[in-house]
Amino acid sequence: MDLSGKKKIDDQLGRFRREAEERAAQRKAKEEKIPYFNLAGASINLDALKLISEEKARAAKVAIVDSKRKELAIVVHDPKNAKTQELVDELKGKGFTLSFFISSVTGLEKAWERYQEIKAAPDKGALGEVDVGGTEAFKKIGFEELTPKLKEIEDRTGGSSTSDLLDFILGSAIGLGISDIHFETEKEDTLLRFRLDGILYDVYKLQKKTYSSVLNRLKLLSGLKINVADAAQDGRFSTKFGETYIEIRTSVIPSEYGETVVMRVLDPKTISLNLPDLGLRPDDQELINFELKKPNGTILVTGPTGSGKTTTLYAFLKAVRSPEVKTITIEDPIEYHLDGVSQTQVDPLSGYTFAAGLRSILRQDPDIILVGEIRDLETAEIGMHAALTGHLVFSTLHTNDAIGAIPRLIDLGAKASIIGPALNLIIAQRLIRKLCEFCKIETTASGEVLSKLKNFVSGLPDKTKKLYDGKPIKLFEAKGCEKCRGGFKGRLGVYEFLKCDDELESLITSEATEESIRRVAKKQGMVEMQGDGVLKVIAGVTTFQEVERVTGPIEWLS
Repeated sequence: MDLSGKKKIDDQLGRFRREAEERAAQRKAKEEKIPYFNLAGASINLDALKLISEEKARAAKVAIVDSKRKELAIVVHDPKNAKTQELVDELKGKGFTLSFFISSVTGLEKAWERYQEIKAAPDKGALGEVDVGGTEAFKKIGFEELTPKLKEIEDRTGGSSTSDLLDFILGSAIGLGISDIHFETEKEDTLLRFRLDGILYDVYKLQKKTYSSVLNRLKLLSGLKINVADAAQDGRFSTKFGETYIEIRTSVIPSEYGETVVMRVLDPKTISLNLPDLGLRPDDQELINFELKKPNGTILVTGPTGSGKTTTLYAFLKAVRSPEVKTITIEDPIEYHLDGVSQTQVDPLSGYTFAAGLRSILRQDPDIILVGEIRDLETAEIGMHAALTGHLVFSTLHTNDAIGAIPRLIDLGAKASIIGPALNLIIAQRLIRKLCEFCKIETTASGEVLSKLKNFVSGLPDKTKKLYDGKPIKLFEAKGCEKCRGGFKGRLGVYEFLKCDDELESLITSEATEESIRRVAKKQGMVEMQGDGVLKVIAGVTTFQEVERVTGPIEWLS
């Protein structure tokens, strides 16, 4: 047997042993009448974890995974263990209220590994606690101030300059509302770029020596191997900005002139929107409210990476969560923590995939389930069967438009006979930049353009047309001021909605073509994404150029 064959068998045996261990932990939880907790991929609050030392946690076979004031969520292997009981008594003596869960030892090992992150940055506190400081100053910073300030910090001498430089990069990025920080290695230096409202801007060129120090610091904070430079690595850390903890996802890949880095900034303020903040038209808002009241079925949100799908799903969760229903998520990664929602994170190395996690979630008796993404047949089938058996399921799918979601599911291997009954609503979306309210200026449109826009409005479905028909059309353009970048500030969604009614269900079952599905969508009164964008131009919140940048040329307007 060759080495690859032996490794495959060893991996399979290891997976079987882990599954057997989890089943044993579930039996113990049932016997003790304590909830079972699968720690593989679960979100762990590092502030809570460090309430006890790693040595004490391992000795007692426990992990504190969350805390709210004096209330602790504590995961144990055996509640009757003497050292466990001794630690529990100690915590209660300090005034803590405990909620207990049972996990396998392998699961606890996953939690204990996080202590290494706490040790990784002793000068700044635990990983997840990097405090950039100067919060108020960063909130007022402008793009034009970045280059001179970065040059000033880079030119300093002394060991603190690397930390100061990275702190400034992180603080200014968060203050400006940046979504991604890019370090792109070039022959002579490294280009720092910020992505704001979906657009990348060059910020500064770091010297090779400076970048090498910054890269090592980033790897340390993100829990990555400093001595590995020829393989891709992914990690994470959190930074404290004022009173807010912001997750940073770090991706490092080798390139021609060194390692390039992209840091995704997951600011809760930019993702924790409510339904009215998404940019939905009133008629679409009404449709969403109706669909969210249904007790079962699937709502799919489609679009490419970075199109705001997760933000939309979180807005749905915030709209439906209540003490009367149990909501569980499986995500990759957990981007924003929601009170009243049980959130878990995939961990493929431990076998906790979307499909495996979804199976486990269904044993927890949920009412509402969020599956971060449907990537394969197994996840699609389990999710749709859950929708057919009394659960409301939210998920995402990578397709270009709402209609494309149906053939995509069929391509994955899902049966047409269950797709139709399981689906309630398919949403496709993109993000467009909003005009800055402080400096946008009204522009005069030609008579020909106004005529075409009036014809466009008159051809809308009745429920949408009545929102715009008869109202004056005012167009605006970007100018630019100190409060924005190039005349735009912030983003909102453009959407299209495909309802899975009886007629569409019948079409799906008969394996209809995209064209026939499109005819049904038109009959339903669907306004396509580009049309929604044009309506936002008419509403004065964006421009034709921005809509075309995101959705393509508006052919009927040219």
